[in-house]
Amino acid sequence: MSKKLKQTTKARITVLFIVLVSLLLLVFNAPALYDRSVDYLNDKLGTEFGHFVNVPYRLGLDLQGGTHLVYEADTSKIESGEKGEAMQGVRDVIERRVNAFGVSEPVVQVNKAQDKWRIIAELAGVKDVNKAIEMIGATPLLEFKEQNDQPPRELTVEEKQEMEEYNERAKEKANKALQKALDGQDFEQLSKEYSAGMEAEVEGAESAGITINQSANLGWIDGKGAHSQLFQAAEEIEPDEVYPELIESESSYEILKLKDKRQSGQEIKASHILVCYEGASRCEEGYTREEAKNRIQEAKDKVTTKNFAQLAEEYSTGPSASQGGDLGWFDKEQMVKEFSDTAFAMENGEISDAVETDFGFHLIFRQDSRGKYEYEVAHISINKKTETDILPPQEEWVLTDLSGKQLESSRVEFEQTTQAPLVALEFNSEGKDLFAEITKRNIGKPVAIFLDGQPISIPRVNEEITGGSAVIQGDFTLEEAQLLAQRLNAGALPVPIELVGQQTIGASLGQDSLQKSLFAGIVGLILVGAFMILYYRLPGLLAVLALGVYGVVVLFIFKSIPVTLTLSGIAGFILSVGMAVDANVLIFERLKEELKVGKPLGTAIEEGFKRAWTSIRDGNVSTLITCFILAWFGTSMIKGFAITLGIGVLVSMFSALVVTRQFLTLLVKPGSKKKRPLWLFGVKKQD
Repeated sequence: MSKKLKQTTKARITVLFIVLVSLLLLVFNAPALYDRSVDYLNDKLGTEFGHFVNVPYRLGLDLQGGTHLVYEADTSKIESGEKGEAMQGVRDVIERRVNAFGVSEPVVQVNKAQDKWRIIAELAGVKDVNKAIEMIGATPLLEFKEQNDQPPRELTVEEKQEMEEYNERAKEKANKALQKALDGQDFEQLSKEYSAGMEAEVEGAESAGITINQSANLGWIDGKGAHSQLFQAAEEIEPDEVYPELIESESSYEILKLKDKRQSGQEIKASHILVCYEGASRCEEGYTREEAKNRIQEAKDKVTTKNFAQLAEEYSTGPSASQGGDLGWFDKEQMVKEFSDTAFAMENGEISDAVETDFGFHLIFRQDSRGKYEYEVAHISINKKTETDILPPQEEWVLTDLSGKQLESSRVEFEQTTQAPLVALEFNSEGKDLFAEITKRNIGKPVAIFLDGQPISIPRVNEEITGGSAVIQGDFTLEEAQLLAQRLNAGALPVPIELVGQQTIGASLGQDSLQKSLFAGIVGLILVGAFMILYYRLPGLLAVLALGVYGVVVLFIFKSIPVTLTLSGIAGFILSVGMAVDANVLIFERLKEELKVGKPLGTAIEEGFKRAWTSIRDGNVSTLITCFILAWFGTSMIKGFAITLGIGVLVSMFSALVVTRQFLTLLVKPGSKKKRPLWLFGVKKQD
């Protein structure tokens, strides 16, 4: 095989691989295209193909909408060497607060300019801006709490009466729904009607909070877990029948319809005599293994189907001995393998030989067998009101009077014998007295340390502490201990912050910006593609295809890292499209020059890429250096531009030097003496 033929074959395989990978990445980038196709097939063919994983793009503040806040910190009361650490502590506290507020992917940064420390917070998707500002601006809160030993409150007479009246109304409505279902009304439609109309039809339901869970096909249930009551009811009716009574649980009234049933295996009813020995699982008897084996054989020699229960009480060491060894009904998966294999291989009325398992030696008496069924059910569930709906959950911890106001400092120290890191606390005079009182009444009990409502340490008190200092011990690494001390100092040394700048971007404005940016990008791509095709013709068309691969790869990277997309980031991406086209322009111009002097197409392609490479390399490297500097020193908006531009430049080099090159190589036919028309390559005439 000639060298040129090998190159062409390799190019074909490479192009096929690029196309397949690009299609897969396209589905990842836009799974809705795949999902609609799957839904169509599932609908037409009855298949059950699943949807493709949908990873959303991460949108920045200017596209998703939200709030940009700038706070200035008053560090005048903090030593200059501690300011940076204190500000990092404040940043950490604010970040945890906005996370607790439900903000996804917040950006919280510390910035220093001209001896002024600032906190910049970008909160995407925030609706209640005032609440967010109030939450962020509060001083970090350090609290000491002790266990709540108070008994839980009981319902008042009025609350009990309210609950009973509520449940009576819910039961009355449930009975009406049941009667209509028994009269043959469509079960699904009936459930939807009652779900939609319950609040309106039950007096006081809106304030009382009556809810109905819409009929749901629970699928196949097997009697285990939360649906045991429904399973027992389903056993008493046939498919397409409604169970004739309400099924009442502690929290709801259930109306059940059996849709279908199927046999899923076999169950057997059996008893056993178990003699365990030292070393067996859950064995408390003193038999050796040999003694246990002799004892089970002794029982085997005496046992019959009539005296099995009596001998089980006499010989068995298992917990079922008092019930005559009765195990009830069970399936094969409920017992250990050795036991199940023997029991399910026996006939009804048969007694096994000795069987050894991890629990000891067994004699098994198989009494009966039956088919095991699963049931497909639908139900209407009308919730009742319970005590837990009225009474709030009891707080596990209650506040003491000791807080961050009385904490002077915290620092990292090391335990003298093990050198394990710990955090030392120092209180002022008021805190010293309070801490002594707290530790005195909680000897042998835990005392929890909370920072911004979250427990960060729950040490146990061993003795009263009167010296005004304490330590927090735990399985800390040095980094964890330093971080804990930093957080405590952030609470103990307040750094007042003042809101000095606020910019709010509405979600609709951000969406409008996104749509306009996408429209501008699409128009730009179309114009660039049209120019490349009209001017460079066939190579231009191949460059457009390569540009499509470029776009798919870049969007995949943005989605998978993920990169936070902002307006500036989209601008960087669109600019990188120009960089990708620029590389193709350099290559194609060199290609035209080589074709004009009469070189064969294969040689012209090789020379075109070879001679254009240095210009492409130098231009892209200089751009990447600029991107690195912008990303390292710039603000968040500039970083977004630099990162997307840098990623785009790297992928554009791959697109131009690999994808476009492989596409062009396909045009070369080894051994063919027929020349391609030069006008296909934008060459007007041959010199």
